Amino acid sequence: MRLPEGEARERLAREVHGVLVTLHPERGPDPQPVVFAVTEQDGAAFVGVPIDKVKPKRSSRLRREDNLEADPRGSLLVEHWETDDWSRLWWVRAQLEHVPDPAEPVVEDLADRLAGAVPQYADKPFHRVLVCRVVGITGWAASEDA
Repeated sequence: MRLPEGEARERLAREVHGVLVTLHPERGPDPQPVVFAVTEQDGAAFVGVPIDKVKPKRSSRLRREDNLEADPRGSLLVEHWETDDWSRLWWVRAQLEHVPDPAEPVVEDLADRLAGAVPQYADKPFHRVLVCRVVGITGWAASEDA
């Protein structure tokens, strides 16, 4: 059953982990598991993905940033899966557009939400927060109880 847009937005906002898909110029779709937060300001919804100092990395400049610089389109997929009870399955996909120079209040709110949701981010150990605007959202659930 297709989820109404409002329900899909609510489910997205409740989650903190998903798969961000950007477009690599040569390989095409480039999925990456990410932690994220959602905020709404001035009638627009934004997704923030932290570039953190917690997990080891070769560089603080990540491929997903290069991909979004080359092509600002992306998607974020979140899902709920239960092997034993398929009536509880659901997923939400947000179509995204990278915001290269986001407003400071948007970045601050996303950083605050990440710090409140993920214990490892309590001190906001971010190089930066990658911001994308939600330009479309769809979702599906196996049942009304999912």
